[in-house]
Amino acid sequence: MTSKRVIFHGRVQGVGFRYATKQLALGFDVVGTVKNLPDRTVQLEVMGDQEEIDEFITEIIEESDLAGFIKGHTVWDIDPMDNCRGFTISH
Repeated sequence: MTSKRVIFHGRVQGVGFRYATKQLALGFDVVGTVKNLPDRTVQLEVMGDQEEIDEFITEIIEESDLAGFIKGHTVWDIDPMDNCRGFTISH
């Protein structure tokens, strides 16, 4: 099991980014959360097999309707997310 944090930069707030990310997550074997940050970026924390995470992130940044809003992204490894079930939108 791998866990990643991704920060998306660009016009990623106010465009349905979190909802669309949650919908995309349904197509992958991942759990996690997505939330807006005060600096107008969006944070994704996701856990699953490395291949599933890579495909999920690629879907978001290259193939989804969200791709045009993303100007950049940064990915970090994070500790496993204990007690994480499903995929949620955090506030």
